[in-house]
Amino acid sequence: MMRALVLVLLLIYALPAQAVTCRDIDHEGRPYTVCEVDAAREDLRLFLSDDAGDLLGQFGAVDAALEAEGARLAFGMNAGMYHPDRSPVGLYVEEGKAQTPLVTRAGPGNFGLLPNGVFCIEEGRARVYETLRYEAEGPACRDATQSGPMLVIDGALHPRFLPDSGSRYLRNGVGTSANGRRAVFAISNQPVTFHEFGRLFRDVLNTPDALYLDGNISRLHAPALGRSDPGLWVGPIVGVVEPAEN
Repeated sequence: MMRALVLVLLLIYALPAQAVTCRDIDHEGRPYTVCEVDAAREDLRLFLSDDAGDLLGQFGAVDAALEAEGARLAFGMNAGMYHPDRSPVGLYVEEGKAQTPLVTRAGPGNFGLLPNGVFCIEEGRARVYETLRYEAEGPACRDATQSGPMLVIDGALHPRFLPDSGSRYLRNGVGTSANGRRAVFAISNQPVTFHEFGRLFRDVLNTPDALYLDGNISRLHAPALGRSDPGLWVGPIVGVVEPAEN
């Protein structure tokens, strides 16, 4: 009996760990796809350009760039708003180097609907910070992307979200746990309002802080689900990297 138990445990630990877990869910009659990452264990990164400085812009281009490392993209999602040339709107940090500065002022569009925020990947954790908190605390982000608006702030929905809003789009975003261990990415599979999307993160995904990444052009790369959304080139991409032999 003991020998059999030991064998089972050895088989369990010998199995390759899943880099990311994706699933389809329904909340309030609306379909979403949710991907959860253990930020303490997995290789979570941001991608914008290749080594030559050329825009990646597509999940396939990120995959191709990772081939040189003997790696592949286990999960990907567009990760923040961008200008017509695909350069990031607001702060963008990759491998510890800030490529564009933090923007703290209000402005037009969803990005300027304050409070907005920053998704920050640190060593062993990932956090969503409201922008002014990020500015005050100055966390040591290896990678970071600024977007907006915040969806959930300290457990509360963004104060300017309207329950009866008629503005509906495909939307994607990210929420993080208080300790930064869980990073949960979600994309709506039909148009939803900000209020509906925020409730998903607050009430179902249980993330006290969550950030809107973009809408309408929202795209997901989830090979485990047989899904890699096509579309126009995007700016920043967030992804989980795993060895190609997995």
